Formats: sequence, structure tokens, C-alpha cells
Amino acid sequence: MTLLAIFADVHANREAFDACFAAARAQGAERFVLLGDLVGYGADPVYIVERAAELRGEGAIVVQGNHDAAIGASGDSMNAHARAAIAWTRAQLSDEHRDFLRSLPLTAELDDTLLVHAEAAHPEQWIYVTRPLEAERSLRATRKRVTICGHVHCPHLYHQAGHSLPTLHIPATGEAVRLVPEDKWLAVLGAVGQPRDQIAAAAYALYDTERALLTFQRVAYDIGAATQKIRAAGLPDILAARLSIGR
Repeated sequence: MTLLAIFADVHANREAFDACFAAARAQGAERFVLLGDLVGYGADPVYIVERAAELRGEGAIVVQGNHDAAIGASGDSMNAHARAAIAWTRAQLSDEHRDFLRSLPLTAELDDTLLVHAEAAHPEQWIYVTRPLEAERSLRATRKRVTICGHVHCPHLYHQAGHSLPTLHIPATGEAVRLVPEDKWLAVLGAVGQPRDQIAAAAYALYDTERALLTFQRVAYDIGAATQKIRAAGLPDILAARLSIGR
């Protein structure tokens, strides 16, 4: 059995990342997957990029998110708060950090699973999977039975039987879902570093690849420390305020 711990949208939140990592290790996670957006919004981009590089060196899978890509691009499509955070983050990162983010692939494959930040049909366009229609387009774009992504910051699970439109489920925290092999599945993970489903606790998932069991998890973390750092860095206050309400 291989138990994967899968993190999406860390967003430079050291406190949330460390809490998720410790919880996953305690639950027996053997390998880690980071689904992009390592940086942006939060105040610890150097720490997170260096941890991601360290984990990749130990066998973790790391893919690129839109905020990671924006470090080396304009980021014009982002809102003003996100652009401000990207500009601040660029100033914190070394050339080595930027090269690492630039080197990350848009997708990765593991057995019958596709791993991507946004969606599979056009991963470079950073399309949000928020409806069954978008889920179907993503599922059609790959022959893999399971797709796992982030980007939306809210946990969802789509199930497609045959050629029908995928069905949306809101997964219960801590409840293992068997991804039955006859069907296709698309899991949208909640965010480690900036949840937006009105739950402040950091989100991640555990995936038992042998038994095809996916469990959405939450863990409390030191939100006060994370918000204090954001404000001390001079980043937009909304990036701190939203952490305590999960929005």
C-alpha cells in the first residue's frame, strides 16, 4: 500500500503547511504530492519553496500552479490583491527559487491518476472546475481514471459513470471514499493555505492507491501567527483577514 498525502494551494502559509505535513505523517503518509500554488498571498514563500524542493528531492511530486507561474510572468489576469502579493513574493525569492518554480510541470501522472493544479483539458489556462460541465471536459482530456486537482480552494468530488454527466458530491471530512474502478473520478481538493469554503482549518487529502480510498482531511493551525506575518510584511490586509473565516 502507498498512502499519498496531497496538498493543494499552500500559498506560502508556513503554519498551515507544517500542520498538514505533521498530521499526514502521523496518519502514515509515505509520499507527498503538491498540486501547485506554492506561493502567493502568504508571507513565507522562501520556506515553502525550499520545503517543496526538499520534498521533491525525496520523491515527492510537485506541479506548477498559476501563482507559481506568475512569478516569472506578468500576472495581469489576477486581481489587485493577488498581483500585490506576487510582486512582494518576487522580491523575496532568489534566482534559484524562481528557477525551481519555472521548472515545475503542469501535470504529472502516477499509475491511473492524473495530477494537475487546475484542469486537464487546458492546464495552462488555469480554468476552475466548479461545475459538472467543467469536470466532464477535464475527464475527457485524459485516459486516467482519477484526476486530482486544486485551484478552487473548496473541496469537491465528481463521479462519472459511463458517459453521463459527472455528479458533484461535497465530501465529508475524514470519511474515506472508495473510487470504484468501473467509473472515473475528479477530486478538487480544498486549500492548505487559504481555504474558501467557510472553514478556516487547513485542507488536504490522503489517497490509499492500493485500495483506491480518498479521504479529505482538515487540520487546525496557528492562524494568528500566519495573519500576523502577512500584516507585518505589508501585504493587503484582506489576505490576512480571510484566513480566520475561510473565505
